[in-house]
Amino acid sequence: MRLRREVLQWDQKRRNVGTFSTMLCRLRFLRLVSPCLSLLALVPSDLLASDPKFSFESPDTKVALIELYTSEGCSSCPPAEAWVGALKDNPGLWKRFVPVAFHVDYWNYLGWTDRFALPEFTRRQREYAARWNTGTIYTPGFVLNGEEWRPAGSLPSAATHRSGKLRVSGEGGNKLAVSFVTSRDWHEPLIVEIAPLAHGVRTDVRRGENAGRQLRHEFVALALIAGSLQPVGNGIYKAQLTLPDSTYAPVAAIAAWVRPANSLVPIQAAGGWID
Repeated sequence: MRLRREVLQWDQKRRNVGTFSTMLCRLRFLRLVSPCLSLLALVPSDLLASDPKFSFESPDTKVALIELYTSEGCSSCPPAEAWVGALKDNPGLWKRFVPVAFHVDYWNYLGWTDRFALPEFTRRQREYAARWNTGTIYTPGFVLNGEEWRPAGSLPSAATHRSGKLRVSGEGGNKLAVSFVTSRDWHEPLIVEIAPLAHGVRTDVRRGENAGRQLRHEFVALALIAGSLQPVGNGIYKAQLTLPDSTYAPVAAIAAWVRPANSLVPIQAAGGWID
């Protein structure tokens, strides 16, 4: 399979906002014409090894969904991942924002196969680019609540408007129960998307742009599943989902968000540790 690509690099004026801003000054833009490269086979692992029963809920005010599109094959990505990783110590985690790092697979052609990269993550980034009418995707790339974003070291301001409460509960095994309570009358179908997340995992990269480096990943998405939320009356929507049986690392947290069926912009997000 041939992969046609165009890589453009550009520089901005440096700002006095530290390493993260410097990293953003060297974005690699890739225009992908052919489908993504194939993945390695998954290695079985217990997703929710101890069958925990857990529950977490968003506040009524809107929680921001922060997405990072990244790759172990991209030398510009480690500073962005370090910035996301530092959010684990931020008091706003899960209550003001939910971070998710999606590893894309279009860097795999450089000689290093990212074990966390999935083609559906690349498709998601492509869909964003199509909706933004940009036609390009790149790493590291940030998305905030469905819009292209360059954080420059800062977090979004706390929201004040009410979006509804999103609750996720583990029912043992890989079963999840989701409920969304809202005061708004939605006339279109609602979708819940869930990403199981790994935390504190390391990779010794032997080839590619990051050859010889040990990379640490936080909030790394291990899968992405979706289900329809069914209205049950009084502004309450419910769904039941099943997580996949195997991933490359144990699940440490769950990220979830609700969106209209015809949009990628989240209505509400929630997340939490499961151990």
